[in-house]
Order: sequence, then structure tokens, then C-alpha cells
Amino acid sequence: MQKVQGFGGFFFRAKNPGKLAKWYQDHLGINPAPTNMEMAPWVTESGVTVFSPFDADTDYFSADKAFMLNFRVADLDAMITQLKSADIEVSHESEMEGIGRFARIHDPEGNAIELWELAS
Repeated sequence: MQKVQGFGGFFFRAKNPGKLAKWYQDHLGINPAPTNMEMAPWVTESGVTVFSPFDADTDYFSADKAFMLNFRVADLDAMITQLKSADIEVSHESEMEGIGRFARIHDPEGNAIELWELAS
């Protein structure tokens, strides 16, 4: 059986795509999708990617959203400090033994973003 090689992109609707792409670049270091040959795409480090459909009535993230992003981070404490210094609210800080530590933020359009530092 052929398998996909990895996560190639995430595409979603936004009220202001340019502004939202800049927010992701400024606060999470994600380059916007290239529109010409001179622009560099976002290149991720290899590692765990979790693909997990949730029940339609989950309360793990907002009921008015169809998805929640989850990004791996190397140093959750440093990322939290960076985000708070940019006046971005950080919530839902937690730890799952053997899995890692988590925190949640929301982008300017209300999309939930879970930050995950893998257990060492």
C-alpha cells in the first residue's frame, strides 16, 4: 500500500488571509505560502505528527470550529514567554505523563492553537 510521506499543508478560510499569515509568521515563525520563486516555504523539522479526528460533539476545542492546530515546540516555557510578551493570551497549560506539556493560544480569528513540547 502506498502511504503519504508527511503533512504537506493546511488550508483554511480566513477573514483576512494576509494579516493572519503575517501573525503566524511574526509569532510562530511560520513562513507564508510562497507566491514566487524567491519566497521560502515553511520547512518543518521531522518529528511526530498526530492525525486525530475528534467526535463532532467534543469539548476539547470550540464547537464553532472544525479544527484545532497543534504545533510541536522545543521549549514551551520560552514560547509562552515570547507569546505573553506580545500580549497573546496563553491558557490550558497542562502535562500528560509520557506525552509532554501543552499550552493553548488563539490566532486573531479565534482558531485554537495547541503548543506541544514532547516529553523527553
